[in-house]
Amino acid sequence: MNTPTLDLAIDLLTRRSNTPEDAGCQELMISRLAPLGFKIERMRFDDVDNFYARRGTSGPLLVFAGHTDVVPTGPLEKWHTPPFEPTIKEGILYARGAADMKTSLAAFVTCIEEFVAEHPNHLGSIGLLITSDEEAAAINGTVKVVEVLKARGELIDYCIVGEPTSNKVVGDMIKNGRRGSLSGKLVIKGVQGHIAYPHLVKNPIHMVAPAIKEMVDTVWDNGNEYFPPTSWQISNMNGGTGATNVVPGEVEILFNFRFSTASTEQNLKQRVHAILDKHDLSYDLDWEYSPPYITPRGNLVEAISSAIETCYGITPELSTTGGTSDGRFIADICKQVIEFGPLNATIHKLNECVGVADIEPLKETYKMTLTKLLTYP
Repeated sequence: MNTPTLDLAIDLLTRRSNTPEDAGCQELMISRLAPLGFKIERMRFDDVDNFYARRGTSGPLLVFAGHTDVVPTGPLEKWHTPPFEPTIKEGILYARGAADMKTSLAAFVTCIEEFVAEHPNHLGSIGLLITSDEEAAAINGTVKVVEVLKARGELIDYCIVGEPTSNKVVGDMIKNGRRGSLSGKLVIKGVQGHIAYPHLVKNPIHMVAPAIKEMVDTVWDNGNEYFPPTSWQISNMNGGTGATNVVPGEVEILFNFRFSTASTEQNLKQRVHAILDKHDLSYDLDWEYSPPYITPRGNLVEAISSAIETCYGITPELSTTGGTSDGRFIADICKQVIEFGPLNATIHKLNECVGVADIEPLKETYKMTLTKLLTYP
């Protein structure tokens, strides 16, 4: 039998919210929250819809955060079922966004509905911060809403981001932080010329090779209790005219640090520039930065870990692996941010799916966490 959470998830999944489109998902959620006494703030920035909703005015404030946008489907003919026609087969719900992350959004709403019905005079406040810009540029979504909240001094005590964090079975992993991301676009300048006249050229690929080796061999840090050592990787390297007899005038290198809290943005930048300068290179370097965040064990981690143990019968592992999430923005105004949601095995893939049997325990986990943190002892 369908449950309210499954029904809402299916309703959300029928909406073609290809990033940064919302396709009415947020209004559907708002229609369920407004009757519960939530103050709704719709915040549209450029072409991105966001909303912030809050029930209550006192602390502590627990916020559920997530996104309604989904990644492109890929080739439709390679899906077993149409990606925006949610289909249940042998206990599995297939649809684009099923795992990432409309099931979590549905569970947010229904857990709040049940919690408010049971605890109409609960402690503190409940909030939701929902964007449609997480899968795209992430410049007009959560980060902008956080700026609004910060400007008016509205801080968050606890935040649960509904990202699909589970690894092998639902409940086995909580993300209590994420590594930072520091990307560089490096252009090394040489002198273009005929390959048969090496004395008249400066080959930028040859010139930068020793610096690349040094950066590959550098131990940037050794990580710490929560993070593995910082990693430096080249993702793209482009140079040349396409001709086999021309030395290029420049080479472009795209690289990235996934870094721990054992390093800082400024320290990594300074060390890269020092290596490039040491090798006497002429270059331009542009940077793009996303901060790391970490939530040590505390009220939120303990509350949701206990809830997961009760609802799924498993003790979750704390992890900071994976890519970036909007948790990095929320951490600017919230000291305790964690991510927890369904299995991540099929996210962004063809035939994305979740197990129907995992949906109600997800709702119960969120509800039990609310109960532990927002009811009187």
